[in-house]
Amino acid sequence: MLFNSLSFLLFFPVVCLSYWLAPDKFRNGLLLIASYFFYMCWEPAYALIILFTSISTWYCGNKIFKVTRYRSLYLKLCLSINLLILFFFKYYNFAIESILNFFSFWEVVKLDIPYSSFLLPVGISFYTFQSIGYIIDVYRKEIEPEKNFFTYALFVSFFPQLVAGPIERAKNLIPQFHQKHIFDGDGFIDGLKMMIWGYFMKLCVAGNVAPYVDAVYNNVPNHNGTSLLLATFFFAFQIFCDFGGYSLIAIGTARCMGFTLMQNFNHPYLSLSVKDFWHRWHISLSSWFGSYVYISLGGSRCSRWKHCRNLMITMLVSGIWHGANWTFVFWGGLHGVFLVVNTLYVRFVGSRKLLPKLCEIFATWLVVCFAWIFFRANSLKDSFIIVHKIISDQGTLYEGEGVPSIVLPLLMIGILIFKEIKDEYHVKIALVHHRNSWISIPATALLVVIILLCAEFNSGKFIYFQF
Repeated sequence: MLFNSLSFLLFFPVVCLSYWLAPDKFRNGLLLIASYFFYMCWEPAYALIILFTSISTWYCGNKIFKVTRYRSLYLKLCLSINLLILFFFKYYNFAIESILNFFSFWEVVKLDIPYSSFLLPVGISFYTFQSIGYIIDVYRKEIEPEKNFFTYALFVSFFPQLVAGPIERAKNLIPQFHQKHIFDGDGFIDGLKMMIWGYFMKLCVAGNVAPYVDAVYNNVPNHNGTSLLLATFFFAFQIFCDFGGYSLIAIGTARCMGFTLMQNFNHPYLSLSVKDFWHRWHISLSSWFGSYVYISLGGSRCSRWKHCRNLMITMLVSGIWHGANWTFVFWGGLHGVFLVVNTLYVRFVGSRKLLPKLCEIFATWLVVCFAWIFFRANSLKDSFIIVHKIISDQGTLYEGEGVPSIVLPLLMIGILIFKEIKDEYHVKIALVHHRNSWISIPATALLVVIILLCAEFNSGKFIYFQF
């Protein structure tokens, strides 16, 4: 069930109304049933994987908390089982293809290894990482295990953020399931406003740039560098608005029911450095890798070169998390190099500002966009062709299905940039700033009208569902 589907627009009001009308003791059960129904709309059988993940991590978490002798054994067993499930569904075919290509290239031996025909379960990376974070926190004694299995199962499967995050921490979300929620009109309206802006990002920005990006990136040999440059520019906003839009809809949906999910994006294209970018982009995943990979490797409390190693390993793992393709590994490695350069620059230059703030923002945005080429390209070969053409092969701009296919996306991007700058620098504009002002009503209504007139309602599933 997609957020941008008619079924969700019918599902959510029913669940939200039922939640607020139900007695407190039945609310978590109602949400658990709704969450499993929400997920089973894709593939009912794959709900068994979520159930198994919930049972295994809940059971091992309680065992780790109670025993002292076999704590590490339970942790390793639980992590191994859940990571093996993730590997099988997400990386098995990638691993087999890489092995076969390696032996075929070197002509060592001819192998015949069967591929898996199973489809990738939607959101498996997200709920697996959320569950792993829980059990590591229990092992580190940062939290106590949840005693009620059904409450924990709701933590793993909570439908607003089930399939694409934010990847919540147990210490933030589980206590909210034990609280008594009282309907808050202002909070409900805030949630609806988040959802509306999220729909604008997904349907009006990402939905309108996607056809141009797909047409160019899926047919690289037949396009010149000018068209590829515009497609890369468009993709930077497609990936941001597709995933950022999903996150806002998820956060807003939860807010309407009285729950607070963590912020997942904080104006990332206004970052002053690549390090700053990763403090603003997919914050829930960045903080997850920071806590459970980067810190576990030693973080920054080590020699300069080990610190750089830790950054590279963390970003390479982040790259492979995003997808079973060498393009994602390369993208992660690029960001690792960027972070290492950023770290060495700060160490040798210090906090001195060598460039104006606007130049820092633009330079950061350029290197991030350069890396997006490898993220979006269908293969490493395509990505290098794209880079070469952008540098050396300029020509007539491909206009897609006509000028409107370029002008409309640019207009939608302009609205997005206006709001990003306004929110980042707290520019007070009466029309959109004051929440309780009567004038904010027509502003919201205008945004709804823009969505109805300019949205691409056939924009399909969200990009991060494949991760």
